[in-house]
Amino acid sequence: MRICIYPGTFDPITHGHLDVLQRACRMFDKVIVGIADNPGKQPFFNTQERVSLLEANLGQTPNASIATFSGLLVDFAKEQQATAVIRGLRAVSDFEYEFQMALMNRHLQPDIETILVMTKEGYNYTSSSLVKQVATYGADISHFVPANVDQALKAKLAR
Repeated sequence: MRICIYPGTFDPITHGHLDVLQRACRMFDKVIVGIADNPGKQPFFNTQERVSLLEANLGQTPNASIATFSGLLVDFAKEQQATAVIRGLRAVSDFEYEFQMALMNRHLQPDIETILVMTKEGYNYTSSSLVKQVATYGADISHFVPANVDQALKAKLAR
């Protein structure tokens, strides 16, 4: 079985994330969405909220599952018996960071490949950080995130 890890903070999940996930699910038998539990990033949604928001959007990807992790991605991938990590690229600016991470991961775990895929046109300028920022000012973010995420952001911001 070909197993892949799709790691990220997913704070919150966007349509761009789901696009990469759907494409990963076509390439691999099993895709584990690894939600990073990294309090240092000060996430807007806690880990369990991010898991719940993503779970509600897995209908199109029956070979996808969710797990949380902390620590090194390659250690998590090894524990999950994954042979690859998939990451989405939105723009050229993402490439340098992802390239450096891929090289470090290869150094730490040479048996795990990193696959970089371009996001679908229209999602290349969307990031979770930008979505949260514009939502804070009351902008309509429904084009960028699933309906449950839009509702959760509005509810959290209304507090």
